[in-house]
Amino acid sequence: MGTAQCGINAQKLFRLLLLPALAAVAELRTSQDDDFFGELPEFFPSDPPEPLPHFLIEPGDAYIVKNKPVNLYCKASPATQIYFKCNSEWVHQKEHTTEEYVDDTTDLIVREVSIEITRQQVEELFGPEDYWCQCVAWSSSGTTKSHKSYVRIAYLRKTFEQEPLGKEVSMEQEVLLQCRPPEGIPLAEVEWLRNEEVIDPEEDQNFYLTIDYNLIIKQARLSDTANYTCVAKNIVARRRSTTATLIVYGLFYQISKEQKGRTDFGYSSAPGSDDIALYVAVAVAVIVCLAILLVVIMFVYRKNHHDFSSDIRDSAALNGAFQPVSVKTSRPDNHLLAVQPDLTAAAARYRGPMYALRDISDKIPMTNSPLLDPLPSLKINVLNPSCSVTPQGGSTDLASKLSPQLTESLLDNEAHNLKNQNPTPQLEPSCSALGSFNILGGHLSILNSGVSLLVPAGAIPPGRAYEVYVTVHRTDHMRLPLEGSQTLLSPVVSCGPPGALLTRPMVLTIHHCAEPNMEDWILQLKSMSAEGTWEDVVALGAESITTPCYVQLDPHACHVVTEHLGTYCLVGQSVNKSASRRLKLAIFAPVVCASLEYTIRVYCLHDTQDGLKEVIQLERQMGGQLVDEPKTLLFKDSTYNLRLSVHDIPHSLWRSKLLTKYQEIPFHQIWSGCQRNLHCTFTLERFSLVTTELVCKFCVRQVEGEGQIFQIQSTLSEELRPLEVEPEASATSLMGPTAFRIPLTIRQKICSSLDAPNNRGNDWRLLAHKLNLDGYLNYFATKSSPTGVILDLWEAQNFPEGNLGSLAAALEEMGRHETVVSLAREMKC
Repeated sequence: MGTAQCGINAQKLFRLLLLPALAAVAELRTSQDDDFFGELPEFFPSDPPEPLPHFLIEPGDAYIVKNKPVNLYCKASPATQIYFKCNSEWVHQKEHTTEEYVDDTTDLIVREVSIEITRQQVEELFGPEDYWCQCVAWSSSGTTKSHKSYVRIAYLRKTFEQEPLGKEVSMEQEVLLQCRPPEGIPLAEVEWLRNEEVIDPEEDQNFYLTIDYNLIIKQARLSDTANYTCVAKNIVARRRSTTATLIVYGLFYQISKEQKGRTDFGYSSAPGSDDIALYVAVAVAVIVCLAILLVVIMFVYRKNHHDFSSDIRDSAALNGAFQPVSVKTSRPDNHLLAVQPDLTAAAARYRGPMYALRDISDKIPMTNSPLLDPLPSLKINVLNPSCSVTPQGGSTDLASKLSPQLTESLLDNEAHNLKNQNPTPQLEPSCSALGSFNILGGHLSILNSGVSLLVPAGAIPPGRAYEVYVTVHRTDHMRLPLEGSQTLLSPVVSCGPPGALLTRPMVLTIHHCAEPNMEDWILQLKSMSAEGTWEDVVALGAESITTPCYVQLDPHACHVVTEHLGTYCLVGQSVNKSASRRLKLAIFAPVVCASLEYTIRVYCLHDTQDGLKEVIQLERQMGGQLVDEPKTLLFKDSTYNLRLSVHDIPHSLWRSKLLTKYQEIPFHQIWSGCQRNLHCTFTLERFSLVTTELVCKFCVRQVEGEGQIFQIQSTLSEELRPLEVEPEASATSLMGPTAFRIPLTIRQKICSSLDAPNNRGNDWRLLAHKLNLDGYLNYFATKSSPTGVILDLWEAQNFPEGNLGSLAAALEEMGRHETVVSLAREMKC
């Protein structure tokens, strides 16, 4: 009994003492665990979101050689899943080889994946597009797609599209050997062999390889007589062209060859040593006879005119052109011989034939050459290197012709005052557009000029209507002064009315001619102030919160988002010698030619739509036409001139009246961009009016740079055939909702869902990133509706045929499925 009672007492003691102690220990551990897990709660609103997947390695293009399969590989982080999609279809999971690991630096999951593509898979694809694959990675924030990787079957055909031809040329003549390699994938690499040895232009700078695989010998030497072969190769095969033999002759053989060509339209064979000795003897005899004849003439002249003294008043004869000469007599009664010379005549404006009294160089400078005279109707003299001339008049007021009259019901008092204070300026019809806009907005564009103005809906305040215009200035007094290596990269464009009150910015689009590599350029947008001085508006890449506008630079156009209408242009300053601007090369010739001479003009223009449009309109007035498709040339800031030459003229039918082997346009005249319609003139002469066909080549290249070759095949006509030219509109004005690709209801949905900031960044900032419009996001952040301004910029970028598919793809990647469905319905409509 006592023992049982002791056991009961022990249990009570255990309950009273140990259980509370154990409970205290458990409570302590629970509090410690709470403290530990409290550092990383399961959900914390301010926790930074997981970023979108970023591709560390994207799949590259691949080529299947014979029957060997290729592997495509990509890597992304952070990524929870990663797969390949080929030709819009998902690749089966079993065909993927996937690896996963955690990056030691970022502690993010990195996934790698690869697939194998066979020749059979590529050949089974039918359609216009090549076989392509794309890598898609997922994370908790969304998806990211890599660029498309194309898989092609490699080959190289056996036949060259154009093979080099043998030639016979004189010494110091520029030689052009053409070669177009066989068709192949990938594109074949080309090299030239000279007597089976590879030509290296870096070792021998007399050779030059153009970007289109042609070989140029700058000055032919006797040692350049050799066999030349064009070799094309890629990863599949190596092909050789037929061998072209180049024969370089001396001066005397060239003279005899030209004389024989004019008599019997044939060509002589290479002269022997006896013939060369004979030519030398004949030349020496001719020189001796001419010297004796000159002495006799001088003796007779002095004997018969001993009482006269000649005084050459004009030194222009020493420069290669004959000018009036004044002969003064010592007899006072003879007044007829005292003829005053015309001292206002200048050698640079002499229009007759030019005879050199001294040796001339192999090139004609632009500033002294009569071949480079400006066209009759141009407003700037090409011979003048200055960028500033007096303004030209003759503009026509088109306000009453281009725009509808505004009704009084649309205008309030302030609109009346604005119209009175800022009347519409005089506009040139071919390069201007004018229209009346209200709160509904619209789009104003100048056809074939690359210049337009987007007026967003709501930009003009309610109850008001503005007479909006946009114009390209073609008068040189509007060109801004440039310094150092600065260059004008766009036309000077004005939009108005200036000083108009806007509730949201408009978008001005201007074409430019820069190769937009920001490492090579310092690009600036400039505007003209009310006082007529040019001011810097924004330097691209150096924007700040006070920047008054946003500039989106595309490969061929810049879009200016601004609330201040005025005059703008794009100016660039090269940072290094790699900076390049695009030139548009165009060749024109007369439609009708009734004389023996045939004039061809080669233009070097800004590669903008308006530059070519202006020249075509000018040539049409002069009776000229394009003889080959215009081509683009990259002109680098290397200080080298632009060289123009004509080749392969049929010497039995035609001859060139150019006194030198080529013409050159100085570097600074092209790089500054100040001179409009810059061109060179080549005059060819046919030996008979019976000849009505001209086949030749023109080579235009920057010395030590890139070049282009034109194939000229022109038929001459002596009768003017009536040209049926349909009148074309110069401008378009779209008003209201039809001017925009995004419907108003869908636009409102996008703005309402993306304007509000999102912790995960899935808002207007991500939209700007997806559309590549994120050059300076702070500009959009200052607007009441950042999404609306971004969509306005997208509308201007994709005018007139905006692709809603690209916008839908961006919204789909952002997870905005409802908006994507609405856009899909609109696209079907």
